[in-house]
This record gives sequence, structure tokens and C-alpha cells, in this order.
Amino acid sequence: MPCCLAIDIGASSGRHLIGEIVDGRLVTEEIYRFENGMKPQDGMLVWDIDALFADVVAGIARCKELGKIPDSMAIDTWGVDYVLLDAEGREIRPCMAYRDSRTAGVPAEVFGIVSREELYSRTGIQQQDFNTIYQLYCDKKSGKLDKAAHFLMMPDYLAYKLTGVRRNEYTNATTTNLLNAETKQWDTVILDKLGIPASIFETPSVPGTVVGNFLPEIQEKVGFDCTVRLCPSHDTASAVAACPIDEKSVFISSGTWSLVGTENLYPVTSPAAMEANLANEGGIEYRFRFLKNIMGMWLFQNIRRNLDKKYTYDEMMEMAMASDFTETIDPTNEAFLAPANMIEAIRTYLGRPDLPLGDVLNSVYHSLAASYKKTVEEIERIADKTVDRIAIVGGGCKDRYLNRLTKEYTGRRVTAGPVEGTATGNILSQMMAMDDTLTLQDARNIVVRTLDIQEV
Repeated sequence: MPCCLAIDIGASSGRHLIGEIVDGRLVTEEIYRFENGMKPQDGMLVWDIDALFADVVAGIARCKELGKIPDSMAIDTWGVDYVLLDAEGREIRPCMAYRDSRTAGVPAEVFGIVSREELYSRTGIQQQDFNTIYQLYCDKKSGKLDKAAHFLMMPDYLAYKLTGVRRNEYTNATTTNLLNAETKQWDTVILDKLGIPASIFETPSVPGTVVGNFLPEIQEKVGFDCTVRLCPSHDTASAVAACPIDEKSVFISSGTWSLVGTENLYPVTSPAAMEANLANEGGIEYRFRFLKNIMGMWLFQNIRRNLDKKYTYDEMMEMAMASDFTETIDPTNEAFLAPANMIEAIRTYLGRPDLPLGDVLNSVYHSLAASYKKTVEEIERIADKTVDRIAIVGGGCKDRYLNRLTKEYTGRRVTAGPVEGTATGNILSQMMAMDDTLTLQDARNIVVRTLDIQEV
């Protein structure tokens, strides 16, 4: 089997992992890690795409230093955000971050042009104020879109910077709210109604597609050449590709966001699905991730930041476990998207300005578990399936208290692991593209054999 490099970038950090299959087991090694995060700039929240790309290149160069040259590499990131290029291929800055407040109130304006019902029936995507459709509509109103000749989602852009080749990868493109769920192509009806030019988009390409090889200047910097290909470039799509699930399973991809869903072969765009605000995001092999986005570890990350990182996550967990306060918040509420102070936002929501820290933390824990229960029940009812197991993957699966509460609230069997689910799915999707005898089920079986998956 070949050696593959996964570059897995989340909203708070990124990592480079090398992987290969040895004796039927996946062997991986993290070779580079870096911090990421949105930056305040002139009253906006933006991404520092120059620093991000510099870390991408630095991690690739680390392969040469370690004598581990990959045969293939792929990049996954969060969804929704993008970079616009002009006709000369230059970035139209700034590159906005989805938590910026510019889209507040924009969905109502868009619904005056394309109704919520039509938008959902065509795209099947969860209503969230920061979806790409609303960001692009802001760019249209500001005139920024007039300068654009090309649209690239974040992993598309980073692959373009490495190869000079522009592609739009399918799974990440589905998060834009602009891809037709049935045709799996850009929905020109919606684009035309909103005045967004279809010419800026590339035809969506599926995971496994070769993008190209390193540009000469990249080869010079890193010391070797490599084939860049597409993985399921929305990080949750890669995580689900590596998730050992079946038709009776629900996954929770637990990180900055908790993505709670199941895998379907067809989109579910019924009125009931729209009212439950469930998304039909693209997955590997044109499968659909029928899910809901819930603010997950973001809540704890911000509480810890408000406390100047005085406590570790484990210490915060112990404080929550010592509390008997179980009043809940709605983790999908916009009040928690980017508050100046998360602790105060939670206290305000609960109407308890003096709520002790341990009680604040325990409220978050119980709120997440309760939201998981509600979403699992919605999926069962709307997708007409029975769920008997919940598979938690990603960094959040290390939180044993949340895992326990998830089991208690849902009443389902719960497993935890793998932790590096996204990078694992990234690597295995590359291997599947290079070896057509390796099926998705084979890849998931390798995960079960190799990685630490624990019963809660």
C-alpha cells in the first residue's frame, strides 16, 4: 500500500499525519501540528490565509526532513468558508471567517428572493446564518463579487496554491447551500435568482480525483514532488468515511462542532426534515450525511479562553461532575456563535447572572447530551430508521463525562473512537482512490482492527 499524507485543518488547529497500511493495519504518525484561528481585523473576523498556507508547506517539508516521502496527499478543512480569486488568480481579500457577524439578518433577505422551502427542497442543507450562500450574497451587495473570477472553498484554495489547479471538491461544496442535492451540481436556478455568477464555480469533483502535482516553487521549498488529490475535503465527511457505522448507527463527529447524523444513500428533503433543520451534506461515494450541526467543544474552548486557560479541560470536566445543576441551553442558538464572553452568554441565556462556574459547565454538558438525544430521535422519525448505536469520533470522544451523559440521555449503546477520525478518513480515501480493490467497508474494517474504539 502507498504512503499518504493527510493535512487535516480545523478552526483552531491543524495537523499533518503520514499513514500507510502494514499487515492489514493502518499505521499513522503525526509529523507536524500548528495553531489556527480567526483573527480580528478592522472590526471583522478573518482567516490569515498566508499563515495557513505557510504552515501547510512547512508540514509538507517535514516529510523530507524525516525521510517519509508520501506518494499522495490531500487536505481537509471545515466547511462554508472560501477564497475568491480575480481573473489573474489573485486573492480578493480579506478572507472572511464564518463567525463574523456580517450575515446577521441576511437569510431573511435571501428568503424574499428564494423561499426557505424552495432552498431546502433543492439543496437539503441546514439553515445557518453563516452558510456560504449568505456570505456570497453579502459579497454581491458589497461589490466584492464583481471582482471575482474564481470561487474556491478553503481546501480547494490550499490545493490550488500547491498545484496551480483549481477544483471544487463535492463534499465541501455541499456545505455552501448552493449545490443541488439531486443533481449534485451547482444549482443555477438559485444562483440566477440571487445574481451570483455560475461562471466562478468549477464542476464539483469527487474524492479521489487527482488535482495535480506540486508547482516547481513548492518542490523547491519542500524538497520533493507529490500527487495532490481530493479526499472528502469537508472534515466531517472524512471523519464519517472512517467511522465504523452501519444502517442502524448514528455518528457524532465531536470537535469544535458536534455533528450528529446518519449515513443515507439518498437525500431527505421533506418538510419535516426542513423543520427539524437537518442537513443532507455530501459524503464519500455520493452518500449523504443526514445530520445537524450543534455547537460542541466550541462552548468549552471559549469558556476556557474566558478564564485565561487557568484550568485544563479535564479540570473543567471535574468541576462540572461535582455540580448537580442541570438546566440547559440550546447549543444551536446564535447567542453562542461568537459571544464576547461565553460564560456570560450562558448565564444571560439561563437568566442566572451569578451562576457558579461549575454549574455553567454542567449546564453545557447536559445541554449537549440533551441535544444529541433530540437529534437522534428526529433522525429516527424523519429518516424512518431505528438507531441502536452511537459512534462518537474526533477529539471530543476523549471526554468521558460527555460520553457517559450521551449514553444516559439517549439510552443507546455508545462507542468512542477513533480520536483522529478525520485524518484517518482522509488517508483511507486516498488509498481507496489508488487501489480500486479497497472498498469503503474494507477501509472501515481496517479502522476497527487498528484503532482504539471503546465501549462507553
